Amino acid sequence: MLSIERNLRSLGTVATPSKRPRSLAFYGKGGVGKSTVVSNLTATLAARGRRILQVGCDPKRDSSRNLIARFPPTTLMDLLGAGKSNLQPSDIVMDGGANVECIEVGGPKPGVGCAGRGLGRLFEELETMEIFDRGYDYVFYDVLGDVVCGGFAVPMRDGYAEEVYVVTSGEFMSLYAANNIARGIANYADQGDIRMGGLIANCKDLAFDKDLIERFADRIGTHVVAWLQWDKVVYEAERRRMPVVRYQPDHPFVATWHAVADALEQQARPHVPKPMDDVQLDVFLDELFGYGDAGRRG
Repeated sequence: MLSIERNLRSLGTVATPSKRPRSLAFYGKGGVGKSTVVSNLTATLAARGRRILQVGCDPKRDSSRNLIARFPPTTLMDLLGAGKSNLQPSDIVMDGGANVECIEVGGPKPGVGCAGRGLGRLFEELETMEIFDRGYDYVFYDVLGDVVCGGFAVPMRDGYAEEVYVVTSGEFMSLYAANNIARGIANYADQGDIRMGGLIANCKDLAFDKDLIERFADRIGTHVVAWLQWDKVVYEAERRRMPVVRYQPDHPFVATWHAVADALEQQARPHVPKPMDDVQLDVFLDELFGYGDAGRRG
C-alpha cells in the first residue's frame, strides 16, 4: 500500500521515486452531479495547463463521457473479461482533450458480479504500468455513490487518494450519504494518509440549501470548499458531451468552475472529519429539516 511505502521512504529503506501527482477522490450520493463536477473541474484545470488523469470508478463507465472523443469507452474490465493480459497504458488510457487523459474501470453487466472488485484490480494494473509516474499534476478518482462496499473504498483505504471531497446537495439523502462517506474516511485515517478535503455543494436552490449544508459541515467537523448552483449552460454542454469551458469558454458560468479550481488548488485543508453515528445523525437531520417528533410518521 502507498501509505506503507511512504513510511518506508521516510526511514530511508526504499528509493524515492519521481514526485507523484496530487490525488483526489470525489464521492457523493448517486445523482448528485459528481461526474459533472469532476469532468468540468478537470477541463477547467487543464485549460490552466495542468495535466490530469481522470479515473472513472463506476461500472456505468460515464465519468469521461464529456471529455473523450468517442463513447462508449474501452474499460479495464472489458479487456480483462476478454482475456487480455500484459496490458499497456495505451490499452486503457484515453485522450480526454488537451492535458487530459481518462481511464474507465467499467464493471459487470447489471445484476451480474460485483463492480467493486474491479477497483482492486485497477490499482494493480496502474502500479504495474507505472501510470502515476507519467507527469500528471492531478489524479482524480470519480467514485460510485456512497461507501457501502469495501471495493469502492479502495482509493481511500489503500492510500491512492490522499484527499476526499464529497459532492452534496442540501437534500436529506445527500447529507445522509455525506455522513457515511465521512465515516469511511475516519475509519481509514488511522491506517494511512487519507484525509477529508471538504464538501462541494452542488445545489438546485443555493439560497435554500446554503444554511443546511453549512450547519451540517460544522457538525461533522469539515467545511464547504466551493458552492455551485445549477445553470442551464451545464445541461446544454452535457447534451453535446462537453464540459462548459469547452462548450462556451466565454460564458459567465465558467468563472464558477474556476472558483472551484481555485479552492482546490489554493485552499486545501485536509483533515479527519467527526461524523455522527446513526442515532446522532437521525436526531440532527430531524432538527435540521425541522421535523422533530411531531413530524415523524408513526
